[in-house]
Amino acid sequence: MRFRASFAVVFAALCACDRLPESTGEWSPSDHDHEPAAQQGQQTAPSGSNKPNIQQQLVETAWMQTCATCHGPLGKGDGPQGSLVKAPDLTRMEWQTKVSDEEIAQRIKSGKGLMPPMDLPDSTIKGLVARIRALRGTPQ
Repeated sequence: MRFRASFAVVFAALCACDRLPESTGEWSPSDHDHEPAAQQGQQTAPSGSNKPNIQQQLVETAWMQTCATCHGPLGKGDGPQGSLVKAPDLTRMEWQTKVSDEEIAQRIKSGKGLMPPMDLPDSTIKGLVARIRALRGTPQ
């Protein structure tokens, strides 16, 4: 029975490949130095490059792992847990104008209500504040 299962996997893999690789030459760094597709909501490096720097990647990762579960990927409060915790829509001008950058940073650090405190480096918190500010007035 194992032989049949192994054969089926190998056969499926062989059938899935309908052509040989175009080149089997030596690998070079330029083979993998392609610009990534722009992701919605992702900021670009200030140098004008489309490639985000490490800090921006850390901010985006922190957003997706700690913030988006409640606030949603675009900050509209529509994350999977958003309705349970009544996460605010961070894109609303009313909310954006009534909180300062310092208040946002403090909420991230200390938490508020059902939002837990986040133990993140100050540079990441500053990046999250900038990301939240960039959401201001995002269309529905």
